[in-house]
Amino acid sequence: MKFRFLLVPCLLLVLGGGLFSCGTAASVGEGTGKEKALKKEVGIQLYSVRDLIGAFGKSQGDYRPVLQQLADMGYTFVEAASYADGKLYGQTPEQFRKDIEAAGLKMLSTHCTVNLTDEELAEGDFTNALKWWDECIAAHKAAGAKYIVIPSMRRLATLNELSTYCRYFNEIGARCNAAGLKLGYHNHSHEFDKIEDRVIYDYLLENTDPDKVFFEMDVYWTVMGQASPVDYFKRYPGRFRLLHIKDRNEVGQSGMVGYDAIFRHAGTAGVENIIVEMEGSSYGDVMRSVRECCDYLLEAPFVKASYAE
Repeated sequence: MKFRFLLVPCLLLVLGGGLFSCGTAASVGEGTGKEKALKKEVGIQLYSVRDLIGAFGKSQGDYRPVLQQLADMGYTFVEAASYADGKLYGQTPEQFRKDIEAAGLKMLSTHCTVNLTDEELAEGDFTNALKWWDECIAAHKAAGAKYIVIPSMRRLATLNELSTYCRYFNEIGARCNAAGLKLGYHNHSHEFDKIEDRVIYDYLLENTDPDKVFFEMDVYWTVMGQASPVDYFKRYPGRFRLLHIKDRNEVGQSGMVGYDAIFRHAGTAGVENIIVEMEGSSYGDVMRSVRECCDYLLEAPFVKASYAE
């Protein structure tokens, strides 16, 4: 379907000291069977279609038709969201990779983690957790992933606990590096809260080794945390290899996120790939919604064809 976009002006948002121009886009047009605009490298976090294929170590139905539909929309790679016991969506890593590639997609990254127990957190001993990570890293290497991303961490009460988590992340990152993968951390809004007068996200950025840990910024949750993505790009250049392009529902739908400014500063951020993630659908039809997200990015003049090196 061919679209043209009407830019809708809106007020500038001042978030965390950053100024955003938040042009939203409404699509109009008709017709089918026509080529989309410019071919671009756009990924999708499979959590977006969790109601169809499962998430969090669970699987449901046959994910292969869903993968093919995503590829036909224009998505070029996926970020998985259902790893458990050495398998992805209930399949061996090798089979999952074959299914991804059969759809014409690439397996780029995954979301998975194991949190430290109270005892591990108190003692700073990661031995048991790292055994889990060794299996996890081996599985994702076999699946063809380039990145493993920790999607969240448990709530912490003190800077000492946060420091322990930074050491934990550095150790996981070192093991990922040894296997030829990279480790990232994905934020929600609570990382912009404070512990002992320190912003959690800032502390993570400043106390993890840039050679071992990168950050996958979720731009929507950053804005919801009353922070400016662009300000973080400037303060911590090169730390944000991946971006989650997200809105309240469909990308560009709310007018809350200044995507044009974010993409203009992607070079400063160190962005290598962009990934759509959806929390919900405005229509109760997730496939319609993920199609609209892809169309938005394919048509947006400020989104480059590729951010890969």
